[in-house]
Formats: sequence, C-alpha cells, structure tokens
Amino acid sequence: MTGDRVHLSVERARALGEAALAGIGYEPGEARVIADHVIDAAMCGYGYSGLAKLLNIPEHPRFKLPRRPPSVVHETAISTLIDGGNNVGMLALHHATDAVIAKAQQNGFAVVGVTNSWVSGRSAYYVERIARADLVALHTASSSRAVAPPGGLRPILGTNPIAFGLPAAHDVVVFDMGTSAFMMTELALRERLGQPLPEGVAIDGAGKPTRDPTEAKRGALLPFGGHKGFGLALMVQALGVLAGSGLDVEKDNGYFFVALKPDLLRPLDDFKREMTALIERVKATPRQKRVEEIRIPSERAFRCRERALRDGIEIDRLVHDALVRLAAG
Repeated sequence: MTGDRVHLSVERARALGEAALAGIGYEPGEARVIADHVIDAAMCGYGYSGLAKLLNIPEHPRFKLPRRPPSVVHETAISTLIDGGNNVGMLALHHATDAVIAKAQQNGFAVVGVTNSWVSGRSAYYVERIARADLVALHTASSSRAVAPPGGLRPILGTNPIAFGLPAAHDVVVFDMGTSAFMMTELALRERLGQPLPEGVAIDGAGKPTRDPTEAKRGALLPFGGHKGFGLALMVQALGVLAGSGLDVEKDNGYFFVALKPDLLRPLDDFKREMTALIERVKATPRQKRVEEIRIPSERAFRCRERALRDGIEIDRLVHDALVRLAAG
C-alpha cells in the first residue's frame, strides 16, 4: 500500500471482491459472477466500474427487496423475455448473455430482453462474450432516471449505454458508450472520494451547472452532444420498453440484446477477414503531428487487461477499506 492507492494482484482483488459480496449475502456462485465482472472492468482500465462498483450494491434502494432466480416470462424459438427476479444486473444479464448466445448459435439470430433488474455493469463485458462466440452483438441498457433532456430541469432518462461486439480474424472489436455526458457510476465514486465532476456534465436542482457530485445527484446529468445524445438516449429507453421496462418496479430498467451469426449474410471466415482488413485500413490512416497511433475502440482496454494480468491493479484505499469492512460482515 502506498499513499491513497492499494496495489492488488488480480487473484487478491478477486478474492476481496468475492469476500465482500459474501459479506452482504451473496452465495459463492453469485459472488464469482459479479466479482468476475467488476475485476474485468478494473483490468480494462475502468476503475469506477471495478471493485468500487461493489460498494454501490448494498447502498441501492432495491438491494433490500426480496429477490428470486431469473425466470422466463415469454419465449419463442428466437427470443426470450427474462424476469431478472430483482437481482443485480451483473447476475441477471450474465444469464441473459448465456441465453442469447445459445439461441443465436442454434437459430442464427436471437433477441433477449431483461426486466426487473438493476445496476447492469459494463455493457462491453456482455458484447465481448457474445463476439467471442463468433456472433455479432448489440446491447442497450435503459436505466434509472439520471439524465435531463436539453433544457430540462429534472432527470427523465437513464445514462443508457449502447454497445456493439463483432468478431474479427485478429480479435473481437467492442464499442461501448454511455449516452450521458458522464456516467452515474463514476459520479458515485467521485462523491465517495470527494472529487469534483468535469465542467459541463451536470446541473443542480435549480438547473445551474455544477461540479459537485452531491448537487448533481439532486439535479441531473446531461446528455452528451446535446440533442444528438438525447435522441440516442431516448431510442435506448424505447428499446428498454421493448425489453420489458414497463414490468420493472421503477418502469425504467430494460435490457435489450440482439445476437446473430454473420453467415446469415456472409461466410463467417470471410466476414472476420474483412473486419480485420477494415481495422487495418483505419489504423493505417496518415496521422497528424504528434499522434503516435490511430486507436480502435476496445484496443486500449484489451492492452490494459493484458498488463493487469501481469502487474495487477490499483484501487483507492477508501474503496479497499470499505470492501474489507463488507467482507467482515
């Protein structure tokens, strides 16, 4: 331990995460699934979605409500609507990812919706799993109200990420973006650490710009890119309705998955080869001065993961100590 940061090997980080989850009541299999999700986020360089995210679970208002195993609400040969059983999304969406992969591999195409769940985690985690099964993936997540429309004073949409995953000959390609100017998970961590927000991402309860995370929670986050981000966020919220958000207790949380075999249109090997050729063309773009590399989405995260597997990760001491307390019960 040095200063305000704690260095952990991946194995120690996973053990700490699983112990903290056990301390708040999760069974070993559940703890393993959730911990794997947040450890992968940390290894990919997204500390706010890493171990710190575990602290958000027992603080969530739905944590103390009864939960049950995920169940099927409606099913066809190519679709499933899943009731998440009020489980944290990192459990319910793990189940949904398994389901959409199995159906797409069997039938060529699949669509899965999840309702009655919360805190879904990092969308890239799910679409990467689907892409590594040689499928094309689209995933959207409509979430609790945190983002005001342009000109609005109150939150009405979630941070509403959208993510894609595609197989290629060299590796998979993943793109994951929130439609808000700042993510609520990172806001929660900054509030915990006493750190300000960037300029221009939030308003307070009176509609004035704020950098105070607590004031932003009383007000709202803003969409990225003004009306363009708002429009995309609204479409993600609409796909959440299709995925069953109306059946959710908050009427907001709806998780939508599409997976398909590339060979519905092109032979898989041809598609993967041409995807790699596309990436190589993009990376070969002539660069401006002082630009060392044209980087593809997911490239930095995958490099961070490789480095973390070797060197471990760092987390804030405050987060580490809070997890130790959870583990102690």
